[in-house]
Amino acid sequence: MVDEEFGHPRLAAVYDALDPDRSDLDAYLSVAEEFEARRVLDIGCGTGVFALLLADRGVDVVGVDPARASVDVARVKPGAERVRWICGDATTLPPLRVDLATMTANVAQAVVDPQGWRETLRGAYEALRPGGHLVFETRDPARRAWEEWNRAESYAETRIPGVGVVESWVEVTDVSGPLVTFRWTYVFAEDGEVLTSDSTLRFRERDEVESDLAAQGFVVADVRDAADRPGREFVFLARRP
Repeated sequence: MVDEEFGHPRLAAVYDALDPDRSDLDAYLSVAEEFEARRVLDIGCGTGVFALLLADRGVDVVGVDPARASVDVARVKPGAERVRWICGDATTLPPLRVDLATMTANVAQAVVDPQGWRETLRGAYEALRPGGHLVFETRDPARRAWEEWNRAESYAETRIPGVGVVESWVEVTDVSGPLVTFRWTYVFAEDGEVLTSDSTLRFRERDEVESDLAAQGFVVADVRDAADRPGREFVFLARRP
């Protein structure tokens, strides 16, 4: 199932404008430089922001995402012809041998089904060349980030050229163990349309993630702090031997 904020054409079209600060991607660009990655698989590429940043640096990029509306947005951006776009997920990839595979932002946590998570890690492993790396982030459950996801702290009015004003806010609807479900609401002032998008994230403990990686053949090379959310996230770097 694809969340509406990624799969609904009207929401996908305004996604970048509603979340313009992508400084969180700086750390991933640094990792690509650190490992001198020339071929990168961007799992959960969404509207293509990170894939296109890499392509601008001369990297050969494959971007994969199950949300066709988001991929359609990515395909028409300047420079999009330099990226190979695939509508799908890490479990249905063509044969690849990349230096680096990435899951930025919420991508890793959005794979909530345990079997789906194992298959995603396996897909990333098979796409990497020997010695290649997988990097992704996941929030530390102990920090209980969802307690800050409420209308009062998230409400915004964004004026988007050609679209008008869009109101948006998020509210948590359920917390069940490691699963946190929340709803984004969007109101388009132009015609009054109200759209909602429900999402669920799985909050995994550090040792759980390390065990999952090892079970798929990875060696955990490092676990770092997230530069944009210090002390709140784990950034995993795992290597295919």
